[in-house]
Amino acid sequence: MTRYLVAGTGIAGAESVRVLTRIGHEVVVYDQAESPRLAELEPLAAAVVTGDPTASAVTDAIASVDEVVLSPGIPPHHALARTAERLNRPVYSEPELAWRLRPTGAAPWLAVTGTNGKTTTVTMLAAILSAAGLRTEALGNIGRALVDAVFDDYDALVVELSSQQLHWSQTLAPQFGALLNLADDHLSWHGDAHSYMHAKTAIWRGAVNIGNLDDPQVAKLLSAAPGRHLGFTLGPASPGGFGVTDGVIVDHRDGEPVPLIEVDRIRPPGRHHVANALAAAAMARAFGVDAAAVAAGLAGYEPQPHRNVLIDTVDGVRYVDDSKGTNPHAAAAALASYDRIVWIAGGQLKGVDVDPLVASAADRLRGAVLLGVDRAELATSLSRHAPGYR
Repeated sequence: MTRYLVAGTGIAGAESVRVLTRIGHEVVVYDQAESPRLAELEPLAAAVVTGDPTASAVTDAIASVDEVVLSPGIPPHHALARTAERLNRPVYSEPELAWRLRPTGAAPWLAVTGTNGKTTTVTMLAAILSAAGLRTEALGNIGRALVDAVFDDYDALVVELSSQQLHWSQTLAPQFGALLNLADDHLSWHGDAHSYMHAKTAIWRGAVNIGNLDDPQVAKLLSAAPGRHLGFTLGPASPGGFGVTDGVIVDHRDGEPVPLIEVDRIRPPGRHHVANALAAAAMARAFGVDAAAVAAGLAGYEPQPHRNVLIDTVDGVRYVDDSKGTNPHAAAAALASYDRIVWIAGGQLKGVDVDPLVASAADRLRGAVLLGVDRAELATSLSRHAPGYR
């Protein structure tokens, strides 16, 4: 029996407590404040601790356990993480716990990360595998908690992993791993761009590693990654990889290129979503799915909400919801789909420089509506690159 401290009582944390106690481990539960969910977990816990993470009671709780499972939202500079490391307690998050707990013969993981496009890619991939008649589900950063799902009878788990989740991983090595793209994001969490990039490459600890050859950083990192490499590009497919030839996504790994699906059938629209479809197709084909299932899965794919979705057209003006574009890289991909834009933008920049994004879209902007805590930074950038459109 192992004694764990689970910090955070969100979906993943709460499910970690339930699973660990169900299979016979002791769990100390920590959260900063009392909550209804914490009260629900209290009967399962060996102890419940709340309050300031620097308090002696919290330090004592960490000292009393063998391993610490942190919410992936907790950064490495947080007091909980520093205390656990000072006390030489292994520290990781729920996906790593799921990987460690998975039973012998458990379903392989097909895992995806990237600055932009993760959810679209994993849901596309799940649609393809389902079209092939395989039992699967999109999980990880979306859907059910992995720590529960690994005990179910799946043929494959399609897993979305964030940089935070990957940072807090150690032995997790998805059998198939894809890195979609890299751009500065979550720098306030990771501390710097190098740490963010390093976390993302943890997706490539397995046997088959897939990367976007159109992204120079990803292409360079892929060339140095372990295992078997597969690349994809929006350009013509080179032998050994995936690409777009005469408007068709093709698999050019062996001999003659195998056509998979026409680009104009990919939804949502936009080059970045074609890249997502390429990544999903590459993973599915590497996993052994036939070409017909790839085409059927992508053709029948229902786009996730808030991703470059046309809401309505009024007096010739298209109103588009891309509110999942929560970093400059994602926003740039959506903005590039349109020639004349009134941009509703704002929120938190998370330590990222917004200037390159504004500069890239300036010649197409016809107005901007700014919201959120960092709107002043956006206004300053607009005054430099798109004066008059505010």
